[in-house]
Amino acid sequence: MRLNVFNAYTYTLETIIQAGVSNLRIASVPVRTNEDLRPSRLVKSISSYVRRSLVTILRVFVTYRPVTFFCWPAVVFLAVGGLAMVRFLYFYFTGDGSGHLQSLLLGATSIILGALFLMIALLADIISVNRKLLEKILLRVQRLEYASSEKNT
Repeated sequence: MRLNVFNAYTYTLETIIQAGVSNLRIASVPVRTNEDLRPSRLVKSISSYVRRSLVTILRVFVTYRPVTFFCWPAVVFLAVGGLAMVRFLYFYFTGDGSGHLQSLLLGATSIILGALFLMIALLADIISVNRKLLEKILLRVQRLEYASSEKNT
């Protein structure tokens, strides 16, 4: 009841990651496999499965670790922007700033993008808190409904 699956393609990756984030135990059960009787209708090729799995992992990571996901690009953009601005200012104060406007534009653009990524990280974190609260409410409602159906039978 504590796991919520959003992906229509496959639930395995999403439930494993959610269980890890939610501190749930995962039991391993050995399962025999049958021989290939026909080509898979779900997986066209290994590369398409890997691509779809990477998208699923990325979506789950953004859902459950949004600050980490958005802060890394923010740090990179802010560092590139800061270095470009320092380079421009160095040449500007040494008297050769007119030929280095590209550094100024790169720096300003990178700093703006870094700030935007930080804002997205903050908004995503607030949305993540709201999602966690909604998951707790959903779990409570499911438990109440389950207890109610047990009493009626």
